[in-house]
Amino acid sequence: MTAPALQVSQLAKHYGDATVFAHVTFSVAPGEFVAIVGDSGVGKSTLLNCLAGLDHWDAGRITHSAVDLGPQSDTQRALWRRAHVGFVFQAFHVLPHLSVAQNVALPLMLLGRVDETRVARMLDAVGLLGLGERLPQQLSGGQLQRVAIARALIHRPPLLLADEPTGNLDPGTAARVMDALVAQTREHGAALVLVTHSEAAAARADRVLHLTAGGIRDDNARSHAARTTPL
Repeated sequence: MTAPALQVSQLAKHYGDATVFAHVTFSVAPGEFVAIVGDSGVGKSTLLNCLAGLDHWDAGRITHSAVDLGPQSDTQRALWRRAHVGFVFQAFHVLPHLSVAQNVALPLMLLGRVDETRVARMLDAVGLLGLGERLPQQLSGGQLQRVAIARALIHRPPLLLADEPTGNLDPGTAARVMDALVAQTREHGAALVLVTHSEAAAARADRVLHLTAGGIRDDNARSHAARTTPL
């Protein structure tokens, strides 16, 4: 049996006396695409930040393959994240003083694996071929989101985390971006965890998990049970 790429056990996060979420337990297999949905304010983006080791949690455990993030220092988490995680932020977080191609190539540069051919192919995959020399301020919001997605995919990480990656895109471009994300997951056996309000994006997932303050529910499991329970 293949070990999970991501294992979350009884995770909890609080701000003071307020519970953001608690009792969150789920796993994601290599090559699996999981969408996390839920009401606004329930902590979906906070959960995603915890999965990347960008935020701290109060209880529970997060394990990526053989790596337990809990005992690691911030520096150890940063070095691990650099090599093993691709993160698409809702607010893009592209660097304004770097060109499009340089932004996309940044993970490869940090790993000492610069590959201009791979960068060009990735720009083509997200519809930005020919725009590599432009600066971020010369792009639209939708184009900036595609830069962020290309940057997350370029080093072929085993774990992809995406926070509303199609939120600023028109339907046609959003579909192309989702194609790139899903293709990366399938081709390289990466695990993809997507936080989204988009029904179209969630519909592409292998499983949909519904986050609440009290835990997480596998909507697919409920649907399967409803279909298989005798009348």
